[in-house]
Amino acid sequence: MKPIQSVLENRTDEFDRFKDYAQRFGFTLGGNWDYDHGSFDRALDEANKVWLRLPFEVIRGRLEGGESTNTGTQIQFGQPYVLKHLYNEGLDAEAVPRTYGALVDQFQDPVDKDADVEEHWVNRGTELLRQVERGLA
Repeated sequence: MKPIQSVLENRTDEFDRFKDYAQRFGFTLGGNWDYDHGSFDRALDEANKVWLRLPFEVIRGRLEGGESTNTGTQIQFGQPYVLKHLYNEGLDAEAVPRTYGALVDQFQDPVDKDADVEEHWVNRGTELLRQVERGLA
């Protein structure tokens, strides 16, 4: 994980407003969200192993998810960072069946959730972050 200095750090905003804005840059609500925190994530590579993450805490209201309306929910950003996940290639021999839709989670957990991040990924993440920052009022 490589932290990036940003004007977003400690900034407060309305969740829905920022979510709509961030989607223009390819960000989505990261899967690790909960009612009181989350992050906006964007893959920096085609293999989805290197990510720019914009973490936040909910300071007013409650986060109900990315597809739900979160009217009035206010968030405060932490320090953005680039992270890299290393995976074993191939299918998981211990795939986990899901209860709905007969889907199977066939992919493995990361071997290293916090692998070393090469400088070119940090530079790419920083460039994208600066684009996001420029459009904020």
